[in-house]
Order: sequence, then structure tokens, then C-alpha cells
Amino acid sequence: MYDKVNWPERYDPKSSALYALNDIDVKASPEVVWKLLVDAENWSSYFPPEDQVKILSGESELALGTKYSRVTVGFPMTLTVTEYEPLTRLSWETAVDGDETGSSAYHGWVITPTESGCHVLTEETQQGPFFIEELGRKHPGALYQYHQDWVEHLARAAERRVPEAWAAGSGRASLSEGRQAS
Repeated sequence: MYDKVNWPERYDPKSSALYALNDIDVKASPEVVWKLLVDAENWSSYFPPEDQVKILSGESELALGTKYSRVTVGFPMTLTVTEYEPLTRLSWETAVDGDETGSSAYHGWVITPTESGCHVLTEETQQGPFFIEELGRKHPGALYQYHQDWVEHLARAAERRVPEAWAAGSGRASLSEGRQAS
């Protein structure tokens, strides 16, 4: 069984209006997947819909407390990284810019090493009138589908980088990556 997101009480899936869980097995090490996830301003290099991400707090990559903005499915949002365990866990809290209803979301990623690479799980909960209207009523299933596309693109990008990481001798490629690259 794989770990799941550590939920702050107010975002627990049992009490949230919208919830999605997506996961995938990736034939790349946690290090390769992690690098893609924390490099937020370059998410669009493998997932084109995430082409408007900007770190606001000065870091070059996501870290605990990083504030950043993004435009997702046409809506500007401000986010703060709330959980950061290198190579294992990354989570953030989201508010929609200009939304006066107090709607918010919580999104987490969990990376678990496996014999052939890693397992990537992502979960998100959303609460409040904005999300209920936009994703619950107007576009049911959109949250799940968006994240499914993201994890599939992430997996393909990570797997494409496996031979590069091994060839570069980065010391970060796992033995399973070495066998794949041979």
C-alpha cells in the first residue's frame, strides 16, 4: 500500500466538496521525478497547460513556504508550499485570485520508491462556492482528468530523462535506471 497525502484537517477528503486521486508507476527514480515537480516554472516543458507559473518568493525551485502563482484552466491562483519532504512529499494550499467566497484547495504529491523506479500519487481537495461551481457543476470530472493528464505527462518526462541522468553520471540515477539505459 502506498502512502497518501497528509491532510490538514480542514482539507480532509471526507469533508471536502471535490476530491481527486491520481497515481502512476514511473520507471525513473524518485530523484528524477522530484526534480521535475519542484522546478515549477518549467512544468510546461512536459505539461503545456502549466505555462504560467511564477515563483514569487525568490527561490529558484519550490521549497517549504515558497509562494508562487499560476494560471490553471484560465483562473489565476496564488499558492503556498505547506509540506516539503525532499524526494517524498510536496503539498501546497491554493487560493483563487479575486475570489471573495473563501474557496480554497489543497494539492499533494507523494513519491514512493519501487523496484523499477517509483510510484507517484497526487491528491487534491477543493472547497467553497468557486470550485463547486467551476469544477463541480460546470465541468464535472475535470479535476480528475487534469491531474491524470499531469501524472501521465510527468511519468513520460521522467522516463525520458532516465538515460540522460545515467549518462551524465549525476550519482542520482538508481540501479534500475542504469539497467534501463543499457
